[in-house]
Amino acid sequence: MGKPSGEFIALNVAVMTVSDSRDASNDTSGDYLREALAEAGHQVVDRAMVPDNRYRIRATVSRWIASDDVQVVIINGGTGFNSKNSTPEALLPLFDREIEGFGELFRMISYEEIGSSTLQSRAVAGLANQTLIFAVPGSTNACRSGWERIIEDQLDARTRPCNFVSHLKKL
Repeated sequence: MGKPSGEFIALNVAVMTVSDSRDASNDTSGDYLREALAEAGHQVVDRAMVPDNRYRIRATVSRWIASDDVQVVIINGGTGFNSKNSTPEALLPLFDREIEGFGELFRMISYEEIGSSTLQSRAVAGLANQTLIFAVPGSTNACRSGWERIIEDQLDARTRPCNFVSHLKKL
């Protein structure tokens, strides 16, 4: 997969950390995503720390989906198999279309790193109101794998044969 020359399109991205234990002072995963997005040339237009509560997650993501300023949402945390983890349940009702291949590919990549424990990863992605939403586990390693091996290329209009940029709302 190559990146032929073409125009890079900077996207407006919101980053959410779902956690009952982290705050802004120790949100290494949210910090990593924000820095990686900026390094890639995108704009982080909002950031939120939300407890692992499906309704609080859904409310914040719904606001971003409805916003004319947010094209992509990247969420870290709340995707495990623990009964408290509720990010997938918060997001699935919002999706106009689920991107099933994201979770499948994320778990394939994760298998190389953590073996069969990846079965408990419930990473999901979808499109809602022309807003692309990715949800990955909360560990910084999982965020790095998801960003570097999947998300970064899919947010780059130069990635061929396809990427998600043409499916997003225009600013």
